[in-house]
Amino acid sequence: MTTYLLRRFALGLCVLIVSMLLLFVLIYAVPGDPAAIALGPRASEAQKAFFREQMGLDQPLAMQAASFLWNLLHGDFGTDILSQRPVADLVFAALPRTVTLAVVGVIWAAAIGTPLGIWAALRPNTFIDWLIGVISTSVVALPAFLMAIYALILFAVMLNWFPAIGAGEPGDLLDQLHHLALPAFAIGVAWVGYIARLVRVSMLETLAQPHVRTYRSFGVSDLRIALRYVLPIAVVPVISVLGVGIGNLLSGAVLVEVVFSRPGLGSLAYDAVLSRNFPVLLGAVVVTTGLYVLANFLADALIAYLDPRLAEKG
Repeated sequence: MTTYLLRRFALGLCVLIVSMLLLFVLIYAVPGDPAAIALGPRASEAQKAFFREQMGLDQPLAMQAASFLWNLLHGDFGTDILSQRPVADLVFAALPRTVTLAVVGVIWAAAIGTPLGIWAALRPNTFIDWLIGVISTSVVALPAFLMAIYALILFAVMLNWFPAIGAGEPGDLLDQLHHLALPAFAIGVAWVGYIARLVRVSMLETLAQPHVRTYRSFGVSDLRIALRYVLPIAVVPVISVLGVGIGNLLSGAVLVEVVFSRPGLGSLAYDAVLSRNFPVLLGAVVVTTGLYVLANFLADALIAYLDPRLAEKG
């Protein structure tokens, strides 16, 4: 299993480096002069040229990319063009809010989707199975940002049950959870359907295996078989999909943060795009990509632990 995890780690590192280089090129290909934005419309050409030299923007793109990677290896994400603060301070200050939003969203989705999938698998081709299938398919089709807008209108504006914007008062946990509820609902609701359908299909496949029929022949109840012997195997595809889908969760969190004016990587990247603040935008995207690679590696490790046979094959 160690060899398998080392290979996965090396692959993830390669993906991260290539992604950073591509993102660097794409971001700096966006029209807009950072010097003009930072110094304002009254700045002279000499002042703009001096600013570009100080920020390294006058160098060829390849040298800028190499310098960025070298600085990144030493923990330097660059400097915010507007505030002249280290980009790392801005990004890592916003990171916990985005991670919390994504994690809470997937936890509540798994807590609801897994029992629904088990229930549907234990009652196949019944009205309950059909109803869960219809609901799952319906919520999967809704994008996170659209669900965020609907939730904002219904629960915050019309019913006034939850706050519409912000992340809550610092130090007040209850207020922060109150502000977190709607955004977490918006990004997690689609995953209820994904998880329910995956658990159902995987459990039906596992329930048809010979060892399950042996348990039944010894009088073991269906519920005990499902929870004790089938679910640990059936949940492996769910973990794999969640590992790959963490990118969708993070992107959904980014869009939802903008809708709810919630401080985080999404709002930081959105403001950076509007102001052509490329170092901040690049730092936010690089950290998000790193989280995606890390989530995939952790998912691979957990899958290898739950089913060592996959580690031997992969």
